[in-house]
Amino acid sequence: MNRREALFSLANGFGGLALAHLFATDAVAEAGKSGMHHPAKAKRVIQLFMNGGASQMDTFDYKPELFSRDGQKFDPGAGVHVEAVTSVPGNVLKPPFPFKQHGQCGRWVSSVFPQIANHVDDIAFLMSVKSKTNVHGPASYLMNTGFTLPGFPCMGAWMSYGLGRITDNLPTFVVLPDPKGLPYNAQGNFSSGFLPVLHQGTIIRPTNPTPIADLHPPESAKYITPKSEDDGRIVLEQMNREHATIHPGDSRLDARISAYELAAKMQLAAPEALDLRRETKAVHTLYGIDDPTTATFGRQCLTARRMLERGVRFVQVWSGAGGASNNWDNHTNIKKELPAIAGSVDRPIAALLSDLKQRGLLEDTLVVWSTEFGRHPFSQGADGRDHNGGTSVQWLAGAGIKGGVAHGESDLWSWRGNKSNDVHDVHATILHLLGIDHEQLTFRHNGSNRRLTDVHGHVVKAILS
Repeated sequence: MNRREALFSLANGFGGLALAHLFATDAVAEAGKSGMHHPAKAKRVIQLFMNGGASQMDTFDYKPELFSRDGQKFDPGAGVHVEAVTSVPGNVLKPPFPFKQHGQCGRWVSSVFPQIANHVDDIAFLMSVKSKTNVHGPASYLMNTGFTLPGFPCMGAWMSYGLGRITDNLPTFVVLPDPKGLPYNAQGNFSSGFLPVLHQGTIIRPTNPTPIADLHPPESAKYITPKSEDDGRIVLEQMNREHATIHPGDSRLDARISAYELAAKMQLAAPEALDLRRETKAVHTLYGIDDPTTATFGRQCLTARRMLERGVRFVQVWSGAGGASNNWDNHTNIKKELPAIAGSVDRPIAALLSDLKQRGLLEDTLVVWSTEFGRHPFSQGADGRDHNGGTSVQWLAGAGIKGGVAHGESDLWSWRGNKSNDVHDVHATILHLLGIDHEQLTFRHNGSNRRLTDVHGHVVKAILS
């Protein structure tokens, strides 16, 4: 073989590799389109996570018993021992906010959510979702990964692994953290765990001057030119191939290569997707971007909608940073703390539901409202509430959801569940709407076929349309 024939064969070989990669990508995309295990109702998901433990009895779980027994000793009867995670249990504390019935379904909602209340006929409420723990870190892991320990893939990573990407130009799984800081567990909530690293969440901060870290070179780096970047990519490709030969099966390199390839595509697609100036003034007003109270979360929700429109499969939007304040962890004074955080998200969430519906996106987009656990019906100190893993409220709206219904029930106090839903039931239901059988989506790890729902979980069929 002469030199020309050798080069020609080598070029054809690389072409074959590229073609195989494209075929594999198309196969994954087709699997996602077909719904994998059964026809899918939802194509994409947006999860709105209220970090800190949103109080169920002060928002969506109306309990007249708390109003009638306000100030009395909390005694559930039958000699049951009552305790709290960080405090001595106080007396019964009634919600300091009035409740009203809304919509044709008559759902009770407190005054802290006047805008979301207008959408109850589109929402299915899970009225008693229990947690295995009432500690923030483990509970947040549980709600995101199905386990209380770190090291397991989160729901967005499982979706990316199971369904593949919709677009080549943006990530499959995007996370919009609260600008005030990352939640409990920091980036552990967005981790791919033991799944290939390329399935982890891509963090985007729309309110930052640089929403995506290192997407473009700094202005001071004048030596970085299109020519230098091309030369660098050639050298990097050679080094990557050598590394892959020495370390076969190392998913970190594949993920890094994929990340660089995606970054190059995002340099063109992301600036347009993140440019909210392309939206009309009416849309900005709808999301409350002109109001200091709602501007931050409004930008997050509007950015999320633009991401979903452009092919991102799973977007997670966080309200509340980790720590003792700036979140839904209302230990000190529920009357003062809850209205502030609820007011920051109420209008944007209602706007998101209206906007998705008006654009026809709600037909194949699933909206999920989550929190890691609820709060106790008795006081902490004078006016606060402590953590309660016994019951919480989560809700879903959009693709495949029967609006205006509720499933599950807490006790008279909203202290424990009479008819509870498990966190794994929530995950199983979300996967079901995406066309995935939660028992069949598995990954072999350390000798076990791991899955998002562990060995638990049932689809909550009562809320499905």
